[in-house]
Parts: sequence; C-alpha cells; structure tokens
Amino acid sequence: MDSINRNQPEANRRDLAGRDAIQRVKDMTDDADTCFFCTAGSTGSTNGVRPMSVRETDDAGNLWFLSANDSHKNHELAANPAVKLYFQRDAHAGFLELEGRADILQDRARIHALWNPMLKTWFTEGEDDPRISVIRFTPQTGYYWDNKHGSLVVGAKIAVGALVGKTLDDSIEGRLAF
Repeated sequence: MDSINRNQPEANRRDLAGRDAIQRVKDMTDDADTCFFCTAGSTGSTNGVRPMSVRETDDAGNLWFLSANDSHKNHELAANPAVKLYFQRDAHAGFLELEGRADILQDRARIHALWNPMLKTWFTEGEDDPRISVIRFTPQTGYYWDNKHGSLVVGAKIAVGALVGKTLDDSIEGRLAF
C-alpha cells in the first residue's frame, strides 16, 4: 500500500463490475464527452491518438462515435480493433481509462440517431454524407479516479486536512470490469 492510502482514514478504493461499471462510465462520459481515442495500429501523423466526441453511451456500456470512413482512424481500426480511451471531466476529478475494441458500422439509422447539425463541419453533405461511418466501442476493462462528493466537498476536506495535518482526501478509484 502506498503512503497516501495508508494515511487515508476513509475507504478510497472501489472496483466496479457489470451494471455498476457501466453506470460509472455513463456518468463520467456524460460530463466529459470528449476523449483521447487511441488506436493500436497507428498509420497517421497522430501516432494513433486523436480527440473524439462521444455521441452516446448506451445502457450496455457501448460508446458511440461518428467517423469518416476514409480516415486514418478507420483504416487503423480495420487492421486492429484494439482501442484505449482516456477521459478527463475537469481539472481535478473525473479521470477514466477504458480498453476495448471498436467496430466500424454503416448503419444509417444509428447515424440519424447520433447526428447533430454541428457535425456538418466534418461531414459537409450533412447527415446523408456517404463518408459517415459509426464506431461502436465496447469496453472490456478500465480504471477510474474521481471524487465521492463533488468539488465543493473536496475543497473543504483538503482545507480542513491542511489545517489539522490529516489526510482528508475525498477521492475514489478502482478497476472497471464489463
């Protein structure tokens, strides 16, 4: 056990599985809707890392993205579907790492459900742009770091802890299994 956890009077570790893991992912991705999307088989100048906006996190825990079918990302996924996603909700909490696999789909109904007119910046022909594909990311494992009670409580606990010389960290972290 490392020193920060040894000084912690509260439980700050909780591994989650199944529905609890899915709910944690949904809560965190609703607040941090952009992530670093990292492919295993990079071919472009990004080394396989690029920001992506999550369009939806469904009740099964899948994360849905829209992508250009002629992008480096889609070519990389066709060669190797392994993906890691990294999220950060805000400056001090809400960190999430997910590992899983991505599937590229040509599903017009799903594109319609995920469409937002602002996406016309990338898909200039609109919702019916033939370049649009759907990426379904299915998580297999992950890890999260967050706080239990929100930023106000965290700030208060840190201030009191500093005054009394005691670790009063409101953090929570753990493994995710799906």
